[in-house]
Amino acid sequence: MSSTVSISIATKLRLEREAGRSDESPDELADKAIQVYLRARDDERNLLRQRVGEADEGKFISSEAMLRWIGSWGSDNELPPPEPDLDFGPRRK
Repeated sequence: MSSTVSISIATKLRLEREAGRSDESPDELADKAIQVYLRARDDERNLLRQRVGEADEGKFISSEAMLRWIGSWGSDNELPPPEPDLDFGPRRK
Protein backbone atom coordinates (compact mmCIF):
# COMPACT_ATOMS: atom_id res chain seq x y z
CA MET A 1 0.00 0.00 0.00
CA SER A 2 1.33 3.41 -0.91
CA SER A 3 0.16 6.83 0.16
CA THR A 4 1.33 10.40 -0.21
CA VAL A 5 2.45 12.54 2.69
CA SER A 6 3.32 16.19 2.21
CA ILE A 7 6.51 17.37 3.91
CA SER A 8 8.42 20.60 3.69
CA ILE A 9 11.18 20.96 1.13
CA ALA A 10 13.74 21.35 3.95
CA THR A 11 12.60 18.09 5.56
CA LYS A 12 12.61 16.32 2.20
CA LEU A 13 16.18 17.45 1.54
CA ARG A 14 17.31 16.30 4.97
CA LEU A 15 15.57 12.96 4.47
CA GLU A 16 17.22 12.46 1.08
CA ARG A 17 20.61 13.45 2.50
CA GLU A 18 20.21 10.95 5.35
CA ALA A 19 19.11 8.23 2.93
CA GLY A 20 22.27 8.88 0.93
CA ARG A 21 24.29 8.14 4.07
CA SER A 22 22.56 4.83 4.69
CA ASP A 23 21.45 1.72 2.82
CA GLU A 24 17.81 2.77 3.04
CA SER A 25 15.57 4.73 0.73
CA PRO A 26 13.91 7.98 1.82
CA ASP A 27 10.59 6.08 1.95
CA GLU A 28 12.06 3.44 4.27
CA LEU A 29 13.55 6.06 6.58
CA ALA A 30 10.31 8.04 6.65
CA ASP A 31 8.32 4.88 7.43
CA LYS A 32 10.64 4.00 10.32
CA ALA A 33 10.51 7.55 11.69
CA ILE A 34 6.72 7.61 11.56
CA GLN A 35 6.55 4.22 13.30
CA VAL A 36 8.81 5.46 16.11
CA TYR A 37 6.72 8.63 16.47
CA LEU A 38 3.42 6.73 16.56
CA ARG A 39 4.79 4.19 19.07
CA ALA A 40 5.90 7.06 21.31
CA ARG A 41 2.45 8.67 21.10
CA ASP A 42 0.81 5.33 22.01
CA ASP A 43 3.19 4.98 24.96
CA GLU A 44 2.34 8.52 26.12
CA ARG A 45 -1.40 7.81 25.93
CA ASN A 46 -1.03 4.53 27.81
CA LEU A 47 1.02 6.20 30.53
CA LEU A 48 -1.55 8.98 30.82
CA ARG A 49 -4.37 6.41 31.19
CA GLN A 50 -2.33 4.66 33.88
CA ARG A 51 -1.66 7.92 35.73
CA VAL A 52 -5.33 8.96 35.55
CA GLY A 53 -6.25 5.57 37.00
CA GLU A 54 -3.76 6.08 39.82
CA ALA A 55 -5.17 9.54 40.50
CA ASP A 56 -8.70 8.10 40.62
CA GLU A 57 -7.39 5.63 43.21
CA GLY A 58 -5.91 8.54 45.19
CA LYS A 59 -2.28 7.69 44.38
CA PHE A 60 0.06 10.59 43.68
CA ILE A 61 3.77 11.37 43.48
CA SER A 62 5.06 13.80 46.10
CA SER A 63 6.84 16.97 45.07
CA GLU A 64 9.89 15.76 46.99
CA ALA A 65 10.10 12.58 44.88
CA MET A 66 9.60 14.56 41.69
CA LEU A 67 12.29 17.10 42.63
CA ARG A 68 14.75 14.30 43.52
CA TRP A 69 14.12 12.73 40.11
CA ILE A 70 14.40 16.02 38.19
CA GLY A 71 17.52 16.94 40.15
CA SER A 72 19.17 13.73 38.98
CA TRP A 73 18.68 14.46 35.28
CA GLY A 74 21.94 14.62 33.39
CA SER A 75 23.95 13.23 36.30
CA ASP A 76 25.89 9.96 36.40
CA ASN A 77 23.28 8.64 38.85
CA GLU A 78 20.08 9.59 37.04
CA LEU A 79 17.09 8.17 38.88
CA PRO A 80 14.19 6.32 37.25
CA PRO A 81 10.84 8.14 37.16
CA PRO A 82 9.27 8.04 40.63
CA GLU A 83 6.38 5.82 41.54
CA PRO A 84 3.37 7.15 43.46
CA ASP A 85 4.31 7.58 47.12
CA LEU A 86 1.17 9.29 48.43
CA ASP A 87 -2.16 7.48 48.88
CA PHE A 88 -5.29 9.49 49.63
CA GLY A 89 -7.71 6.63 48.93
CA PRO A 90 -10.06 6.23 45.97
CA ARG A 91 -11.95 9.18 44.57
CA ARG A 92 -15.61 9.24 45.53
CA LYS A 93 -17.97 9.12 42.60
